[in-house]
Amino acid sequence: MKSFRTYISKQLSVFLGLIFALIFLNSIMFGWTFYNIMHKDYGSESPQTMLEETASSFDGTDISSKVAEKLTRNNIWAFFLNEDGVVTWSHNKPKKVPNTYKIKDVAVFAKGYIQDYPVFTWECDGGIMVLGYPKDSYTKITSNYFSLDAIRKLPIFILIMFCLDIFLLFIAYFLSKRKIVKTTEPIIAAIKSLSDGKSVSISVDGELAEIAEGVNRAAIILDRQNQARANWISGVSHDIRTPLSMIMGYAQRISDETERESLIHNEAVIISKQSMKIKELVQDLNLVSQLEYSMQPLKKTKVRFSVLLRSYVAELLNEGIPEKYSINLEVSLSVEQFLIDCDERLMKRAIGNLVQNSIRHNPKGCEIVIRLDSVGHEFELQIKDNGVGLSEKRLRELQEIPHYMESTDERLDLRHGLGLIIVRQIIIAHEGKIKIDSEPNRGYATTIFLPISVPIKNR
Repeated sequence: MKSFRTYISKQLSVFLGLIFALIFLNSIMFGWTFYNIMHKDYGSESPQTMLEETASSFDGTDISSKVAEKLTRNNIWAFFLNEDGVVTWSHNKPKKVPNTYKIKDVAVFAKGYIQDYPVFTWECDGGIMVLGYPKDSYTKITSNYFSLDAIRKLPIFILIMFCLDIFLLFIAYFLSKRKIVKTTEPIIAAIKSLSDGKSVSISVDGELAEIAEGVNRAAIILDRQNQARANWISGVSHDIRTPLSMIMGYAQRISDETERESLIHNEAVIISKQSMKIKELVQDLNLVSQLEYSMQPLKKTKVRFSVLLRSYVAELLNEGIPEKYSINLEVSLSVEQFLIDCDERLMKRAIGNLVQNSIRHNPKGCEIVIRLDSVGHEFELQIKDNGVGLSEKRLRELQEIPHYMESTDERLDLRHGLGLIIVRQIIIAHEGKIKIDSEPNRGYATTIFLPISVPIKNR
C-alpha cells in the first residue's frame, strides 16, 4: 500500500509540475501575443503614428506623396475638417461619408465611427485631421473613463481569480485521486492477500467492478486448486495407510522370528525401518498441507514456555537417545514465569523436528542446546548443535524456503527441508519468525522469535 501511496504522491507532483508548466507556457504565449498587438496598435503604422505623420505633412492643401502612399497601402482614408465643419481636403474618402459636419457630429465621431468606419482625430491648426479605417478593423470604446478604485482592484481581482482556479483544479484532482485510492485499495489489498495464500472476496462498484470480479474469480479458482491439492494429499495419505500397515505388520513378524535366517531377519528390519519412514513422511506431508492451507485448527492455551520446554526434554530423555548425543536446556530467569499462547502439541512438534534434525544429520554424535531468553516483547528460542553444520549453498537453499515436495531424497531420508517447512508453518501460525545460521563443521542453529503473552504474575 505504501508503494501505491507513493505513486499517488508522484502523480500529484506531476500534476503540480504540469500546472506550473502551463502557467509558464501561457505567460510566454500571452507576452508574444501582447507584443504583436502592441506593435500593431502602437508601432510605426498604428493610428496614433499615422495621425501624427499625416497632420505633420499636411500643408493646408495636401499631404506628402510618401504619407499618401502609406495611407493607401494600409487602406486608410483621410480628410481635413476646418473650423466651420467643412471638409476642405480628403484622400480616398468614401462617397457615403459627408462633407459637412456640425459640432454635435464631431463630438460623436471623435470617440466612435463615421458610417460604421472607425475614425481617429488629430487637432491641427485651423481644424481637425480625421483618419478612417476599414470597417471591422478596430472597435472603439465610447466610454473612456474608469474609476481609479476599479483600476487599483483589477490586479488583485485577477490574482484572486487565478489562485481560485488553481485551488479548484487542485481540489478536483485531489477528489478524483481520492476516489481512485478508495476504489483501488480493496483490490490492492485483495491481490496482496492472494499472494500470501489467503482467501479473499471483495465488492467494488463503479468502473473497477469488472477488475474486482476478476480478482474474486481468481481467488475462487486458487481456493479450489488449493483444496483439490490438499484433498489429493489427504486421499493419497489415506490410501497408503492400509498397505503400509500390512507391510509393517508382516515385516515386524518376520523380524521377531529369531529362528529365521539372519539375512531374512536383517532385511525384515530394513523393511520395517523404511516403512516407518514412509509413515512419518505421510504424516509430515499431511501436517504441512494442513498448515499451508490453514486446515489445521490451532488449539491455543496460555502455558509457561519454560515448563513446555522442560516437558519436551523430559519426554525425549524418557524415550531414550543414543549416548553420543547430549541435550541441555538453558532458561533465562527473566522469562521463567512468562506465558506463551500456543498449541502445545504443535509447538513440541516444531521443537522436536529441530532436535531430530540435529540427531539425524550428525551420525557421529553432537551436543544439542535448547536456550530460552527474551528480546523486547518476544521470546528468543534457540536450538543449536556443534555438529557438522551446512555448506553455504545448502544454507541458502533452506533460507529460500524450499517446497516440501522437494524435501526428500531417493532413500526417503528426511532432509532439513521438510522438517524445516513444518517448523516454519507452525511458527508462522503462531505469529513468529525463524532464522537459520550454520557453517561447515561449526554446527547448526535455529533461532525462533515468538510473541510473549503475559507474565504469570499478571494473570
